[in-house]
Amino acid sequence: MFANLIVGVDGRPGGADAVALAKRLVSADGRLTLVNVHGGITQAALTAVPNRPDPDQQSLAVLREAQQQADVDAELLSITAASPGRALHVLAEERSADLIVVGSCRRGTLGRVMLGDDTKAALNGAPCGVAVAAKGYADTQAPLAKIGVGYDASPESEQALRLAREIATEHHCLIEVMEVVSIPAYAFAGVTPPALGESIEEMIQAAEAELATLPDVDHKAVYGLPGEELARFGDEVDLLLVGSRGYGPMRRLVLGSTANYLQRHARCALLVLPRLSGAKPTATGRQLGAEQDGQLSVAQDAATAAQSDAAERRHDREER
Repeated sequence: MFANLIVGVDGRPGGADAVALAKRLVSADGRLTLVNVHGGITQAALTAVPNRPDPDQQSLAVLREAQQQADVDAELLSITAASPGRALHVLAEERSADLIVVGSCRRGTLGRVMLGDDTKAALNGAPCGVAVAAKGYADTQAPLAKIGVGYDASPESEQALRLAREIATEHHCLIEVMEVVSIPAYAFAGVTPPALGESIEEMIQAAEAELATLPDVDHKAVYGLPGEELARFGDEVDLLLVGSRGYGPMRRLVLGSTANYLQRHARCALLVLPRLSGAKPTATGRQLGAEQDGQLSVAQDAATAAQSDAAERRHDREER
């Protein structure tokens, strides 16, 4: 559970969804800060409309309404900034927040998680994890029943599983772990030839055998693209936890192709964790081993991004 949460509230339904999710993720003695970011008022606007309402007062009114509707004890903070996402990012860093919680935008199908482009860009690189409430989350009265974890034996997925256990203990719910098995993308990028003698069935069986060693969780392994399969997995769980693909020495949230796909297509609340400090990046966890050189990582990223882009275009065509 989280002790210090920054919650983005904008007066639209997505803000109410974010507060509802934050209530479920905050620890018993934790702190919520509800934040509304507005653009302020220019001198030209003041001249044109002398009695124009004070944007700070309007912002605080939005926050008070959200607080009353959710019936939460929280600090209310109005911020003037050009980019809401960037403002949340900076505030989380200044206050050493554990988690940023935002609502999804209202585009897309019922229940879809989706961030606006500006917010997504700002939160990518956040100093803490980011949780995104699915559309209509505030209307969901049922308690958490099942938590899903995207798992690949990487340090980030182990971290996600540990957090899932904490949340499950608090809410008395089940945990299901899913590993997505795929032919390593670097095999098609000219770096190294595909492994011989391994069928898809054998890869799934090997993954299942490893997952079976994890105590007190349900588990399954499937074959496919990680983003697509984890998005489908969201239909079966109430909260999906994944680790971000991290590069560089600092503990940051870096959205790789899978996390980017999920923040647009997940069908449940999504929680993306930053990489661990000092952890060496891996390409696909168990499938690629512990360490990969720079050439391999670049090839993996390019191939995986191409696969995810193709899947996203196919999904958008189906919706239209």
